[in-house]
Amino acid sequence: MSERLALVMGDPAGIGPELFARLLAEPRVRDAAAVIGIGDRRVLARGIEQAGVRPEVAIGTDPEALCRLAAPGRPVFWDLGNCDPAACPPGRVSAAAGASALSNFRAGLELARTGRVQAITFTPFNKQAIRLVHPTYEDEAVEARAWFGLSSEVSEINVTSVFWNARVTSHVPLKDVAGLLSSARILERLCALDRALAAAGRTPRRIAVAALNPHAGEGGAFGREEIDIIAPAVERARALGIEAEGPYPADTVFLRAARGAFDAVLSMYHDQGQIAVKLLGFAEGVTLLWGTPVPITTPAHGTAFDIVGARRANPEPSLRAAELALRMARADGTRAGAPGTAG
Repeated sequence: MSERLALVMGDPAGIGPELFARLLAEPRVRDAAAVIGIGDRRVLARGIEQAGVRPEVAIGTDPEALCRLAAPGRPVFWDLGNCDPAACPPGRVSAAAGASALSNFRAGLELARTGRVQAITFTPFNKQAIRLVHPTYEDEAVEARAWFGLSSEVSEINVTSVFWNARVTSHVPLKDVAGLLSSARILERLCALDRALAAAGRTPRRIAVAALNPHAGEGGAFGREEIDIIAPAVERARALGIEAEGPYPADTVFLRAARGAFDAVLSMYHDQGQIAVKLLGFAEGVTLLWGTPVPITTPAHGTAFDIVGARRANPEPSLRAAELALRMARADGTRAGAPGTAG
């Protein structure tokens, strides 16, 4: 049986509806799996108009019937009826848009939790909009972990053709980063990154670990995190057979990775890795959530409110996101956990 891919519509006020419509019409996606789109049919109509495409898709409100109907080359769309486009003006943050995106994502997670899909791809969310209706919302990794009832962390990994990047801390204030680092947490992220690379068929899997402080702490002159926390985690990872090295100064480690010295980099905080990833692979970058029962992917860019409706949205990152999710769903050992278990 073909894998089923839940294609989740993100923020309806951004470029997500346009990208969503393009994916439904793209043979690289629609012919590769049984695609179940999730969102509001009125927003889908907006996306179709914005994209200038005419995908053939069956629309309904019964997810069970739609899952039975879906097949490669025959996508379906689950209409949740949760977003009046008039309440979500293009290019503007709104509570209505945030509520819709979160509702769509949870519907996709539920399809995965109950085994009805084997992979999820979603178009970009706007966290400011989601926090208007869910003030404690942190990010999609935390939401997925809670929905599946996982006891282990869910890692967010950025994927480009040049190198992969994972991080120890993610959507937290920069002032809190140092206090959140521990050898155990770094080791866990190194193990997760190594497993994800393996599931994607990557070999070798050489992982560089970025330092936290300038010049990797300069022997303790600029901080001891490298000596007391990061280096011991790298040593423990190597003892487990992981090809990890570091910590290396963050201002040069990504350059070395881009030149082929490493296959992946583990960074200590969000922007440390994101700046490098978007500079080197913005036109193709994919974000992977790893540690859930099914692979979950999204393009590594945002909602791009400034180009909504201009037909300038690049569909390549979204296409690559769907392809990666399906490739990992088909690989042996992809499922890093199961509902209610550690990953």
